[in-house]
Amino acid sequence: MPARVIVLAGPSGAGKSRLAERMARARGWPTLRLDDFYRDGDEPGLPRITTGSNAGLVDWDHPATWHHEDALAALESLCAHGVADIPVYSISESRRTGSQRLDLRGATHFCAEGIFAAEVVEECRERGILAAAYCVTQHPGLTFWRRLTRDLREHRKPPLVLLRRGIALARAQRQVVRRAVAVGCRVATGDRAFAELNASTEDDHAVAG
Repeated sequence: MPARVIVLAGPSGAGKSRLAERMARARGWPTLRLDDFYRDGDEPGLPRITTGSNAGLVDWDHPATWHHEDALAALESLCAHGVADIPVYSISESRRTGSQRLDLRGATHFCAEGIFAAEVVEECRERGILAAAYCVTQHPGLTFWRRLTRDLREHRKPPLVLLRRGIALARAQRQVVRRAVAVGCRVATGDRAFAELNASTEDDHAVAG
């Protein structure tokens, strides 16, 4: 049976990964981490931050730092065949460090989450592989704190860069949500999205985005 994808978009730190993990435990739905499709930091032509204290650094919040077509190909392969070879990416090193095979093992749904998830919603809908699309969100202050503590814990970037980026992302959170809404994502907290998705009694009753 072909699989369909539940896309989890939203601001960095809003709880997308946490929701995907909860769905994996509750329903056995695997997760595709779309952030693993980032480009290597030494690729030429990456977009740069042009203003503010982080000016000159790679703008990792710009979709052009991400392999859109590779991510879409993986989504299509998972939905059609149940398996896909996907990269393993080190955010702290800003590069791919390997690859792995994601196997749905018969699951008819899976979650795909990442900060650029909204960029694939329309194409997934057009291809008939979209089961649901959510924009996971919460209060900007809570998102800021959770993102900062996570990024510091994982040593994703130097602390001062993370702090400055966090402030910029907090200011841009409404714009991220508007973009997700524009492509048809349903705005919800992680708890609300979990309740709606988990309330379906059969896999093919996943809430439509």
